[in-house]
Amino acid sequence: MKIRNLGKTGLRVTELCLGTMTFGNQSDRKTSFQILDKAYEAGINFIDTADAYPLGKDFKDAGKTESIIGEWIKGKRDELVIASKCFMPTGPGPNDMGMSRKHIISAIDKTLERLGTDYLDLYQIHNFDPMTPIEEMMGAFDDLVHQGKIRYVGVSNWRSWQVAKANGIAEKRNFAKVVSIQPRYNLLFRMIEDDIVPMALDEGAGIISFNPLAGGMLTGRYRKGSKPESGTRFALGNNAGDLYQERYWQNATFDAVEEYLKWCREQDLDPVSTAVHWVTQQPGITSAIIGASKAEQLDGSLKSTQAEDLTQEQLKWLDHLWYMLPRRKEIR
Repeated sequence: MKIRNLGKTGLRVTELCLGTMTFGNQSDRKTSFQILDKAYEAGINFIDTADAYPLGKDFKDAGKTESIIGEWIKGKRDELVIASKCFMPTGPGPNDMGMSRKHIISAIDKTLERLGTDYLDLYQIHNFDPMTPIEEMMGAFDDLVHQGKIRYVGVSNWRSWQVAKANGIAEKRNFAKVVSIQPRYNLLFRMIEDDIVPMALDEGAGIISFNPLAGGMLTGRYRKGSKPESGTRFALGNNAGDLYQERYWQNATFDAVEEYLKWCREQDLDPVSTAVHWVTQQPGITSAIIGASKAEQLDGSLKSTQAEDLTQEQLKWLDHLWYMLPRRKEIR
């Protein structure tokens, strides 16, 4: 398991990060603990969560994932890098979502209580909030750094100009800067290569990418003409399943996956570990977020850390998968 610096910071994280959005919905407490144990025993020191998780539930269940993690990390906290996020609705009120100073300050205290810790290593803005000035967001996060409640500031699902503007404001006002970006990235979705990756390399920000298996599409589990299986992320409630279907449940995507699986067989490569390793081999990527609803589902992703780097010829062929897909408006 490779260890990498998060951007230009001194924070050291593993090349794989455990994503936890299944905890409390697709994965019950016992299964979540098994997943955490397996990742920890494999050497992963980096865990990502959010106050709105588990995915597929509404705000009434918000925080269940953090509470499960909080139980598990007792006695291990100093060994781990814990990242969480805020923005999504966690209650019925108008200030129970977004990135206002009011919501940020309330959200961090609740997150720390659920996690059973007095600080977060990385606190991330889950989505850009056009209703709140960037100065307000960055000022509130800077206060949290000075209060010792968070160590570093990150963002998720932001565009490159938003990060650049935030860091310009931070430099001018001597606020803590954005040190990491969490975008969607995999063999079937590479839009970040046009702007996010060059910007991150220039700014010295780390990239913690999610969806390395394209929601499970690259495992070969799903077939063209089939319907989403109950219990998978493509069938989750609260519009989460609809979002995943919009991202990947397209005929062109199924065709690309079939080509990929055929190529993996010809190359004698495991499709899961190859897809994850491709992500971690790309320029600018600090860590790839892997997830599971059962502990055994981590096996293929964990094998990626032992894989040999893909050759230039193999990388060139894999480029073909992205280029064969029709260009669509970006979906987060």
